[in-house]
Order: sequence, then C-alpha cells, then structure tokens
Amino acid sequence: MSEPLNYRSAGVDLSTYDETMARLPPLMRRTFTPRVMEWKDGFAGLFRLDAHIGLLSRTYRDPILVASTDGVGTKLKLAVATGRHDTVGIDLVAMSVNDCLCAGAEPLIFLDYVAMSKDDPELTAKVVQGISDGCIDAECALIGGETAILPEFYQPGEYDLAGFCLGVVERKHLLKGEEIRVGDKVIGLASSGLHSNGYSLARKIVLDHAKLNLDDHVEELGRTVADELLSPTRIYTRALKGTYRHYRVKRVIHGIAHITGGGLIDNPPRILPEGCGMRLTKGSWDVPPVFSWLQRLGGVAEEEMFRVFNMGIGLVLVVADYYAEAVVRHLAREAGVPSWIIGEVVPGNREVEWA
Repeated sequence: MSEPLNYRSAGVDLSTYDETMARLPPLMRRTFTPRVMEWKDGFAGLFRLDAHIGLLSRTYRDPILVASTDGVGTKLKLAVATGRHDTVGIDLVAMSVNDCLCAGAEPLIFLDYVAMSKDDPELTAKVVQGISDGCIDAECALIGGETAILPEFYQPGEYDLAGFCLGVVERKHLLKGEEIRVGDKVIGLASSGLHSNGYSLARKIVLDHAKLNLDDHVEELGRTVADELLSPTRIYTRALKGTYRHYRVKRVIHGIAHITGGGLIDNPPRILPEGCGMRLTKGSWDVPPVFSWLQRLGGVAEEEMFRVFNMGIGLVLVVADYYAEAVVRHLAREAGVPSWIIGEVVPGNREVEWA
C-alpha cells in the first residue's frame, strides 16, 4: 500500500521551514530602531510614527507616507551561478529605498519576499543577512517578510526576491519637482557600478557573446567578472540625510531622480516640470571602467549604453545654483560619495539633451 500523502511528499518540509524561520529574527532585530514595536508571534510588523526620532529629529506634523517596491532582476542568476548570495539582499533594499528617497522621504521600514523551490535554511540566511546589512546602511528597520516555498515553480537552487519600503516625509518637504527652475544645477552622485539594472544585456555580452567565465580575472577591471557584476547597489540614505541636516533652513534640493532602467535618458525627465529640460555634459564625471569594458566587449552603441545602464551616476540631484558647489563638497567630505555637477536645467520639454 502506498504511503499517505502529506505536505513533505508535495515538496514542502515544515521542519526545515521552522529551522529557516529560527535563523531570521536576529537578522531582523539588528535593524530595529526605537520606533519598532515588538509583537511576539504576531502577524504583522508594528512601527510608531509619532516618536521624536526621525530625519530631522522631530515629530512629523503633516506626514506623507511614501511606498515603493522592486526586485533585483536577472542579477540573481549570477548569485545562483556563483553561490554568492550575501550581496543581492543589499541590492534588494537599495532599489526600493533609493526610490523612496526621491520623494524626500526618510525610509522607515522594509519588508522582503523570498521565493524558492525548496526550503534551504543556509541560503535563506545568507540572503536575509544581505537584506539586514542593507537595512542598516539605509537606516530602516526590517520588520517582517515572507519566505515562500513553491515546488516545481522554480528550478532547484533558484529563487526570486521582492522588496517593499515604506518611508515618510513632511508634506512641505515633499519633492515632486515643482520647485525646479531653469538655472538649477544637476549633481550626479556616483554609482558603485551596474547597480541592479541592465543585467540581461550585461550577461548576454559577457557570458554568451564574449564567452567569459564568472571567475575570469579582467585586467581592465582589476578583479574577476563575478566580483564586478555582483557589486552591490549603493544606498544613498546617509548621504541625503547628512545634506538635509547641513541645510536645515534653506531648501537647496529641488528634485531627486534614481537612475535605474532607462538610465540617464529616461529617468531625470520624470522629475522635471513643464517648460524645463535638462542639459547634461558628457565627460563631467568619472565613468567606471565596467561600462567602457561592456561597450567594447559587446559593440554596444553609446545611446544604448546611456539608456540601459546608469553609466556611473546612481542618483541625480537638482539643486539651487548658488548651493551646488557646496553640496558637492559636502557629499564628498561628509558622506564619502563622489559627486559632480554634471549639467543644468534649461528651457525645454521635459527631455535630456547633451553637451
């Protein structure tokens, strides 16, 4: 007589799942701020909005909640291929947190969703370790998440990630680009490399077209293919918080754009008001060698490079002309983020032009 059917025979081992879950609370607690409220065995995460702890160390009078969600895309393919899972969690946090920052918001909490074909406590712990590290860098709390075991949905060893960030901003400090004026300067904050966009093209160039291996050392880059392509996305929370604190009275930042898919062509215009365009100057910032390497390796057109990749600029600030040089110096000195004045706002129809 055949064995009776149960959840384990269907591909989900609840004992292993319990082992996985037991590893995660310490990784969450290390991200907690005083505003996180404990709910033992609860069904959701709790967070106080009215504590005197915030972006400017005060209670919000007219708070606007800002929410964003994103994933890591096919960069996960490289993590699986190399067995290196400790950085894609940072990417997951960065992609949502940096979007929230564009509204002028303070990231408050983060939630994750991890889906895989078979429960793997070691793998899950490595991924969530990266998410925890990213939350500490972003100064937001990892207060919950979901680990979904989906037999036959993913190939063995593969997994997918989704992240969710909730932030808050005082209504009068909300950034929607409405204060952007002709003559404002455009500051570009350095990326850490590819971040988490364009990996379908990057993988095709490197692995399929050039036939390189992930452990090959590339002299031009000074490290292996895997080391370069798995560099985690830079998180800009501390850089912006420091700038806001430095300019407590003056409203010097008029708009922020996160440079993700669409690159420097499609993302900056999203924050421009009617009647404004943006003129960017090529050569005004240091482009990391990974981009010229990919372009040469794949014979990719320059316009395609600027539309697919960030080209070394992870975040764009539109700043009042008078303060632009000072903001660049502050970002480099206090936040350690290389930054450059890469252009200005000009009369136009919400498009980027190049000088």
